[in-house]
Amino acid sequence: MSVLYIILGAAIGAPARFAIDQYIRKFSTKPYGIFLVNILGSFLLGLTFKSSEHTHDLVAIGFAGAFTTWSTFMLDIFLAYELKRYKEAALNLILSLGFGLLAASLGLSLA
Repeated sequence: MSVLYIILGAAIGAPARFAIDQYIRKFSTKPYGIFLVNILGSFLLGLTFKSSEHTHDLVAIGFAGAFTTWSTFMLDIFLAYELKRYKEAALNLILSLGFGLLAASLGLSLA
């Protein structure tokens, strides 16, 4: 049964990430969409950390697992570096990690 919750969550999370990122990219070439989904996903993981097994499987593992993206985050940093946008790459890295930790902590505190 857990696998079905994970599949359902992932089926919603991945398209949600894509839709949010594509919408935000209409207004900026910077990776603000990926930043936003990773921060929201960190918050959801913290919020559902001690929830019931089914909620954890659906929201934390399924939805947040498919909603957030480490690979695109790394690619965005690499591409900024390659384009010699060092400040942009450093800011993305520092702000993503910092706000991600804060969001997860806030989620844990609220749970």
